[in-house]
Amino acid sequence: GSSQRLVADGNSAHTGRCPLCAVLAMAAVESDYREVREKLTAEFIGTYLLVFTVGCNVLGGSGVLGVLSIASVLMVSIYALGGVSGGHFNPAVTFAFGIRGMLENKGGMDLMSCLLYVVVQLIAGVLGAFSYTAIYGYGFYLGPQYGFRWWQAGLVEMLFTALLVFTVLNVAERGNQFYGLAIGFTIVAGGYAAGWISGGIFNPAVALGIDVSSLPGLGFGWSFAYTFFQLIGAAAAVGVTHLIRPDEVFDADEKKWVKNQDPKFSSRVIAEVVGTFYLMLVVGLNVMQGKDHVVTALSAGALLMVMIYALGDVSGGHFNPAVTLAVFLRGHGDFTLAAAAQYALVQIASAIFGAFTYRIIARGRFPIKPTEMTREGWVLVLVSEVIFTFVLAFVVLSVAASKEQLESFAGLAIGFCVVVGGYAVGEVGGGVLNPAISIGVDFAYAVPDRAYGNGWAFAAMQLIGGAAAAGAFYVLRSEEAKEPYRSSKGYGAVGLP
Repeated sequence: GSSQRLVADGNSAHTGRCPLCAVLAMAAVESDYREVREKLTAEFIGTYLLVFTVGCNVLGGSGVLGVLSIASVLMVSIYALGGVSGGHFNPAVTFAFGIRGMLENKGGMDLMSCLLYVVVQLIAGVLGAFSYTAIYGYGFYLGPQYGFRWWQAGLVEMLFTALLVFTVLNVAERGNQFYGLAIGFTIVAGGYAAGWISGGIFNPAVALGIDVSSLPGLGFGWSFAYTFFQLIGAAAAVGVTHLIRPDEVFDADEKKWVKNQDPKFSSRVIAEVVGTFYLMLVVGLNVMQGKDHVVTALSAGALLMVMIYALGDVSGGHFNPAVTLAVFLRGHGDFTLAAAAQYALVQIASAIFGAFTYRIIARGRFPIKPTEMTREGWVLVLVSEVIFTFVLAFVVLSVAASKEQLESFAGLAIGFCVVVGGYAVGEVGGGVLNPAISIGVDFAYAVPDRAYGNGWAFAAMQLIGGAAAAGAFYVLRSEEAKEPYRSSKGYGAVGLP
C-alpha cells in the first residue's frame, strides 16, 4: 500500500527535473521499507516465542500452570512489541484488521500488509515448532482431544478465537495501559475452558506449527480445519464489535479510536449479552472438565476481567444482576429501575444460552448445590454467597462507580474478586457470586426433566449480597453517595440508557 505509493513517487521524482526531490523521495522509500522490516521482525519474534512457549509447556509437562505461562508470553510480547507492529502474532487477528481495512474509518490494514504479516507469522510458527521439537526430540498431536469430534473442537476454536480477536479490537489503540493484560488473559480464560476439547489453540500460526512438526508419525491436516473455524471466529468478532461500537471512528493522526457519541442502549445490552454469555460458557466448560475450583475460579476471574476491560466503557461491564442491583441502589444518574430490569433480564437470558452451549459442546450437565447436602452445608454455602457477592459488588462500586475510580486496574480488581470467592468457598459448592450463572446452570440441568433445583436460592442470596454492598457504600461514602455519579473514565458500572 504505502510502500508501493512511495516507490511510485520516488520513480516519478527520479525521472523529473528536481534532483533534490528525487533524493527526498528515495529517502522516504527507504524509511518506509525500514518500518515494514521492523514490523515484520516484531511479528516474527512475537509469534516464534508464542509457539515455542506453547510447545515447551506441553512437552515439558507444565500442567495446570502451562496455560498461565502461554498467556504470559503473549502479554509480555504485546507490551514489548505492540508499539512496533501492533502485536498481532496471530493470523486471525491480522485477518480481522484486514476486514476492518475494507471499512471506512475503521482503523484496519491494507491487503498487502495483511499478507506480509500472515506469511511471517506462519513461518515463525513453523520455526518455533521445529525448535521445541529439536529440543525434546518429538512433537505432539493437533486435533480434537480424546472423546470429542471435529465439530466440538471447531466450535470452541471459533468461539474462543472470536473472544481473543474481540478483546484485541476493543482494547487496542484506545489510549490505555491494560491492553496487553486483557489480551493475554483471554488465553487464561479460554485455555482452561477449551483446552480439554480442542487443545485451546485460537491461532492459525500455532495450529500450523504444531501440525507440521508432528508430521513424522503423528499425522497432518488438522491445522486447515482449525484455521477455518478460527477465521470464522475472527470475522464474527469484527461484526459484533461493529454492532456494539457503530459510531466509533479511527483517528489516524492520534492513532486511537474516537467516540462520536455515548453508546446507545441497544449497544449496552449487546455488550451485556456478550460478556455474560462468555462468563457462563467459561464456568460451565471448566466444571464439566472436572477441573478443581481453583482453576475454575482463575479462568472465570480472568474472563470477567477481560470483559470489563473490553466492554466496561460501553455497558459498564456488569454481567451480573447482583452488580446491576448494587449500581441501581447506589443511585447512578439516569440508570432507572426499567434500565436495571432490562440489564438483569438479558444477563439471565444470555447465561441460559451459554449454559445450553456448554451442555451441547461437553455433552453433559451439572447441578448447582452444596458439596455436602446437609443443613450445615446449605448454611455455609448460602452465607458464603452473600459475603463474597458483597465483596464483588462493593469492589465494583468502590473502584468503578466512585470519584476515586481506577483507570487501569478496575478490571483486575473486579475480576479477581471471583478468584477470591472461588478459591475460598469453591470447595464447598460456593463461589458462584452471580444470579445469572446460578439460574443458567439450573436451567441447563433441569431440561428436559424439569428438575429445577437450587439456582433461585443461590440467586436470592447473591442479590442480598449486592444490596448489602450498596448499603455499605452509603455508610462509608455518605457524602459521595448523596449525588448520582456517572463514570467519566469508561471502566465503571455506568450502563446508562
